[in-house]
Amino acid sequence: MAKTGAHRWEFKARFRRHSFGWRSQPAITRVKQAVAEIRKVAKQDPVPAADGAVAFLERVSPALAHVDSSSGAIGTAVNNAIAELVTIIAGAPADAKTREAWLGRLWDAYVADDIPYLESLGDHWGALCVSKEIASAWADRLEGTVRMAWSPEPSLPGFFNGTTNCLSALIAAERYDEVLALLDLAPHQIWQYRQYGVKALSAQGRKADAIRLAEAGRDLNDSPIAIARLCEEVLLSSGATEEAYRRYGLVANPGGTYLAGFRALARKYPHKAAADILADLVKTTPGDEGKWFAAAKDAGLYDEALALARRTPCDPRTLARAARDFAGREPAFAVGAGLLALHGLVQGYGYEITGADVWMAYRATLAAAERRGGAGEVKDSIRRLVASDVAGERFVAKVLGRELAL
Repeated sequence: MAKTGAHRWEFKARFRRHSFGWRSQPAITRVKQAVAEIRKVAKQDPVPAADGAVAFLERVSPALAHVDSSSGAIGTAVNNAIAELVTIIAGAPADAKTREAWLGRLWDAYVADDIPYLESLGDHWGALCVSKEIASAWADRLEGTVRMAWSPEPSLPGFFNGTTNCLSALIAAERYDEVLALLDLAPHQIWQYRQYGVKALSAQGRKADAIRLAEAGRDLNDSPIAIARLCEEVLLSSGATEEAYRRYGLVANPGGTYLAGFRALARKYPHKAAADILADLVKTTPGDEGKWFAAAKDAGLYDEALALARRTPCDPRTLARAARDFAGREPAFAVGAGLLALHGLVQGYGYEITGADVWMAYRATLAAAERRGGAGEVKDSIRRLVASDVAGERFVAKVLGRELAL
């Protein structure tokens, strides 16, 4: 087995205590670079990469102590890094002694994290243990303190930041009855802890009980996405695919964009027709129908895409790019998208629109019209559309006025 400390890590020099000022973007960049460096090494040397991942997690919170975290961007970047690095650490073929040493270092970093940036690490503790034996040993180590924190005795401490670590380890150790018994002591059934009861019941085959526990006592601070995601997982594991989609799928699979959300749902439920998935998603965002244009286009639902863009505004640049990219293979769709782009530009939609944006929409529309046939009619339609621009600065008319002889 390769030595865990053999690799020279570039990120270590960048992640010293208080390395970063208050601006979050440089720190986010460095976090991503560190993860990329570790990921690259993991392809060839998984054990040194896992040791590097542990070293990064030891350093990240002290290094970011002065960074402005009010926007949540740096916290999201660190959480994403944790999720990826946990996979690298858990997947490394390390012996028990090495893994115990990693867990000890991670625990020390976790309990010293005051901000906290490493909070989500507790939910991954069972995965980091890898074996049932190590997970069980950690559960034994932590369970007594959890019981003390949850005791009704007012003289005892009421919070222990290793609670999620303990519950996660109990799940990994398959000590499901102990999870449920421990949760009975919890003074508040918040989702952060209740989710482990759901996992325990599901693992025991008590799927209906798991769903009921997940839905019980929803609090304003509980994440509806997290609840839906775990309930969806429970139902999918029992083969109740249609129920999982109907009850939780639309909530459990958000994406960073409308298109990403559609793709995630379509991948998870390949038996569902794309048109049906799209229609269901559109219903969840009344007033934003046009924002699903890219998802419909991506699925080859061209008529639906144009219909959505006609219902509510869509970014003119998105429409113009569609006109340009589909001029050869779907010219009728491209003409429709181009005309809608020009209509949106005349109406003043879009941010920081330039003359280049107007020309792209115009030329892409005419190019598609030439492929489809009837370019003259389309140009007349554009002329009438642009001539109707009588409000404000008449930006589109100024850009295309000479071309259209206005």
